[in-house]
Amino acid sequence: MNSLIDRRLNGRNKSAANRERFLRRYKEQIRKAVGDMIRDRSIEDMEQGGEVKLPVRDISEPHFRVDQGGDREIVLPGNKEFAKGDQLERPQGGGEGDGSEPGEGESADQFTFSLSRAEFLSLFFDDLELPHLARTQLGDVSETKWQRAGYTTTGSPSQLSVGRTLKASLSRRVALGLNARGGLEQAQARLEEAMARGAPQEELAALRAEVEQWAGRVARVPFLDDLDLRYRHRVPVVVPVARAVMFCLMDVSGSMDETKKDLAKRFFTLLYMFLSRKYEHVDVVFIRHTDNAEEVDEHTFFYDTKSGGTIVLSALELMNQIMLDRYPPTDWNIYAAQASDGDSFGADAGKSARYLAENLLPATRYFAYIEVPDSSEARKSSLWAEYEQQARPNFAMRRIHERSEIFPVFHELFRKEVNQS
Repeated sequence: MNSLIDRRLNGRNKSAANRERFLRRYKEQIRKAVGDMIRDRSIEDMEQGGEVKLPVRDISEPHFRVDQGGDREIVLPGNKEFAKGDQLERPQGGGEGDGSEPGEGESADQFTFSLSRAEFLSLFFDDLELPHLARTQLGDVSETKWQRAGYTTTGSPSQLSVGRTLKASLSRRVALGLNARGGLEQAQARLEEAMARGAPQEELAALRAEVEQWAGRVARVPFLDDLDLRYRHRVPVVVPVARAVMFCLMDVSGSMDETKKDLAKRFFTLLYMFLSRKYEHVDVVFIRHTDNAEEVDEHTFFYDTKSGGTIVLSALELMNQIMLDRYPPTDWNIYAAQASDGDSFGADAGKSARYLAENLLPATRYFAYIEVPDSSEARKSSLWAEYEQQARPNFAMRRIHERSEIFPVFHELFRKEVNQS
């Protein structure tokens, strides 16, 4: 049986083993608290850790206590008001207190636990998965990674393998000292036999000298030799890279105010963070459109103002052109997210839906359409109605009215599929 001992130093007043055990034991409670944290977070703070607060009752554990022991007699008061089976009415008022203050504020029985950035993101995306994930591996696009390739007798001291070195030392000492230890045992046996039969002093002195000679030969076998040193060997290996490209399409016409753009930006940010955990390399292409589409940088995409009507087809055509020129579907995993308030001019909605179904959906792994209508808008937009007719396994549509709906919608779109057998 092999025992692994982690001797890495922990921070002050911290224990890595206990921390990992705590996260594993109360994973569901911590994940629920993380979901509550991210609803009001800004994009800049989305990837940071934070403090989660757990109710004490959720992390309480049974424990033993020392009883008083011995015989005890307890007299309990009788009950004159209720009989077995009576139903008690709910007490009036708000419980503890005189009811003059509202029941708001943090409760005193809460446990605060700090999460690092890595722990936060792990819990954030733990139960999410890309629908129909199929990573395109490229033979002509590769990167060099260092891979373990056994052990070597030369190398950097930082790569010294102590375990392998000691094994090599033991093997060498066993091999070189085999004859010497055998001769030493025989010489000691002859010396003991001579002492038992009372041999002369000259014979005993000769036997003692022979024992010392053999013991010296055993001692001259060094405990560690240069030949015993073993270093971990790593070699560069060229491996194929799975790449993805994320197309961000957004309507920036006058009807898309800053609030709607902020909702779209938060969804795009979540999608990029998620893709970055699934692929080694992710490119992002920003396409904004009014009555015409253009590829821009991130700052222009989110913050630069532009006026005009709404022609969605121009953005879809530009995405298809960029995809064919720079990101062929045979070499790239293509994902797209489109954000719009649904307003479309004339017959543009129908043309856009048909163009999407015929040219883009067959080439993309997943296409998500997020509509950010006015808060009071309840009817379906013309673009939504046309898109709704293009049902595909890799095409999803959702509506978002406020910030708190972003994560639930994202979680619904990318939840793990359950295989039913």
